[in-house]
Amino acid sequence: VKALKNSKGQPTNAVFGFCNILRKMLTDSKPTHVAVCFDVGKPTHRQKKFADYKIQRQAMPDDLILQIAVIRDIVRAYGFPIFELEGFEADDVMATLAQRFAAKNVEVFIATDDKDMAQLVGEHIKLYSPRQEKEINAKDVIEKFGVTPQQITDYIALAGDTSDNIPGVKGIGQKGAC
Repeated sequence: VKALKNSKGQPTNAVFGFCNILRKMLTDSKPTHVAVCFDVGKPTHRQKKFADYKIQRQAMPDDLILQIAVIRDIVRAYGFPIFELEGFEADDVMATLAQRFAAKNVEVFIATDDKDMAQLVGEHIKLYSPRQEKEINAKDVIEKFGVTPQQITDYIALAGDTSDNIPGVKGIGQKGAC
């Protein structure tokens, strides 16, 4: 894929992708409320408890760092609130907001392809997969992982998760975790 740049040579791939996903969600889902969560970029409580958490991940590329500021500006221009909290990942903040609103019987859609978030899927919480351009419900979670949304944390703890450097239990694997 050819890198997208503006007339000044600044990268715009992430901005373009974010805007396309946002536009599609606003058009298709017509949400009454929208919030955007960001990582703060400082160590999280997980890294303090488990030093190897996500240690294999490469640092965010400079091209992407530059685009985050533009994405934040776009979110502000829409008038959407930004939520972030030092010591926590954006996923933690999204999960907290989702659970609080779902407890009040508000329908919540979380746009993410992060499998960890599948644990939140329930009566009032659905995921929207930007990659697949589809809504993910409890049935989809069971089909994909072989476990219910409520079992995802146990599944990941047993099977491990290479993307987060979670080792899992030796000899168990994905089938055994199910």
